[in-house]
Amino acid sequence: MIKGIIKNKRARKVFYWVLGVFLFQFLLINISSALYAYRLTYFYDASPASKPPASKNLFTKTWHMFRGPTFFKQQVKVEPDCLYQSLTLFTHDSIPISGWYIPADSSVGTVLIFHGLAENRVAMLDIANAFQKWKYNVMMVDFRAHGNSGGHVCTYGVKESEEVKLAYEYVSGKGEKNIIMYGLSMGAVAAAKSIYDYGLAPSKLILDFPFASLRDHFQGRARILGFPSEPFGTLEVFWTGVERGFNGFRHSTARYVEKIKCPVLLEYGLKDPLVLRNETNEIYDHIKSAQKKLVEYEDAGHSVFVNVEFMIWSSEVLDFLTTTQK
Repeated sequence: MIKGIIKNKRARKVFYWVLGVFLFQFLLINISSALYAYRLTYFYDASPASKPPASKNLFTKTWHMFRGPTFFKQQVKVEPDCLYQSLTLFTHDSIPISGWYIPADSSVGTVLIFHGLAENRVAMLDIANAFQKWKYNVMMVDFRAHGNSGGHVCTYGVKESEEVKLAYEYVSGKGEKNIIMYGLSMGAVAAAKSIYDYGLAPSKLILDFPFASLRDHFQGRARILGFPSEPFGTLEVFWTGVERGFNGFRHSTARYVEKIKCPVLLEYGLKDPLVLRNETNEIYDHIKSAQKKLVEYEDAGHSVFVNVEFMIWSSEVLDFLTTTQK
C-alpha cells in the first residue's frame, strides 16, 4: 500500500515536471513567434550607414535568432533616365504612396509595375525600360513601408492591394483603357488581391512567383533560415494576423486568382528557394481565365527574370502582350 502511494507520488512529480517543461517550451515558442511576426512586418526608416560587426557571443546570437530579423526601408536613390513625373497618392488612412509615371510616345497602353518585399520601384526599372521600348506608359509605386512611401507596417499584400487600386485608378482617370498589371512576388500577390477586393478589370495580368498562401510564404522563410517549416509557418501566420489585424489564414493568392477574368501570364523560376513549384501549380490551377499561360525559367530563382534570362523573358512577354485578347 505504502509502496504504491510512493510510486504514485513519483509518477505525479514526473508528470508535472514533463508538463511544466512542455508549457515552458510552448510559451517560449509563442513569444519567439510573436517577436518574429512583429519584426517580419515592421520596416524601420533607414538602414544605418555602417553596421557594427556581428557579435560572436553565444547569448547575443541566440537572442538574434529568437527575436527575428530587422528590416529597413530601402530609399529611392536612382531616377529613371527618361522623362517622368513624380507623384504621391494617399491611402484611405492617409499613408502617402510615392511613385513615378513614365509616359511613352504614341503609347499603346499603360503598365502598372509592383515590386516585391523589402524592395522599391527602382528594382523594377529594367522591366519598366523594356515596356517603354515597346511603347507602353509605365507607372510604378512604392508599397507602404517601402521606398519613399509612408508607413512602417507591411502586410505581405493584404493591405497593399489598396496601393494597386490607387495606381489603377490614377491611370484610368487619365482615360487609359489598355491597362496591364505586372507584379513580382509580394507585388504579384497584391495585384491578384486587388482584383479580388476591388473588382479591377485590367486588360492583362503578369504574375511573377507569387506565394500560394501566407503560410506557404512563412514556411519558405523557415526553410531558408534552417528552421522546421512547422510549427513556424502556422505560428507566424497566427501572430501576424493578431498583431496586424487580419486573418492570415485567409490570405491566399490561389483563392484570389479565381476571380481573374483577363489573360494571365504566370512566371516561375525553377531555382526559387522561397516559392515551391507546387505553389505555382496550385495558383495556376485556380486561375479561372480561359487564357492563361505558365512559363518556367530554368536558370532563375526568386529574382527579376529580365536580368537573368532576358531573351526568353522578352519573347514570352511580347508574345503574351500581342497574341492574347481581353
